[in-house]
Amino acid sequence: MTSTSASSANISVIIPALNEAEAIGLALGSTRNCTGVERIVADGGSVDKTVEVARSFGAKVVHSPPGRARQMNAGAKAAKGELLVFLHADTRLPEGFDDHIRGIMNQSNAIAGAFELQIDAPSPGLRIIEKVANWRSRRLQLPYGDQAIFLRADLFRQIGGFPDLPIMEDFEFVRRLRSQGRVVIAPAATLTSARRWQKLGTLQTTLTNQAVVLAFCLGVDPSRLARWYRRNGI
Repeated sequence: MTSTSASSANISVIIPALNEAEAIGLALGSTRNCTGVERIVADGGSVDKTVEVARSFGAKVVHSPPGRARQMNAGAKAAKGELLVFLHADTRLPEGFDDHIRGIMNQSNAIAGAFELQIDAPSPGLRIIEKVANWRSRRLQLPYGDQAIFLRADLFRQIGGFPDLPIMEDFEFVRRLRSQGRVVIAPAATLTSARRWQKLGTLQTTLTNQAVVLAFCLGVDPSRLARWYRRNGI
């Protein structure tokens, strides 16, 4: 697929989910009222009503072993769209997301993209996190998974999809993308749940997240990092 054809490309929105019945309806609802968009929920073995909710929104459901990377790769394998969007189950896409994606992917120098970050809670601390995340995304071309990363399906297959890691799969994936070309940030924001920050507090959650990033960059085993991350309750 060439960049000049992106303006009419079909889009597959892929949502990895595990026991997300309470949240996934909002994510799927944000994909309505657009054309040429396929919805795929990659379920990792939910025991709640995640699958039923997904099907009620007309989404295709594929089943996968648990693990966000594995689930997203399974969803991408089943996708028919020329453009792929990876959306977290607790995150909503902005209105007109399809136009933003097609417009960016029609730029000759864009190989991938993502949206700005907005968090759905009125906290000054979260506003700071948003500003830092959006600065990082634009200046370093390093968006994270809760910003709905998108790219061409053929490039996704070319670079081997998401690395099979138990944590930091989005970080490593975007690092690989940057070696291929420019990652563009759309002038619109995803709206992601504040539940991670509210569970342990904004400061502790942020420090934990940054410690994981640093340890990963220093070569600490991702499996060890994932166990530590879970022990910290995030």
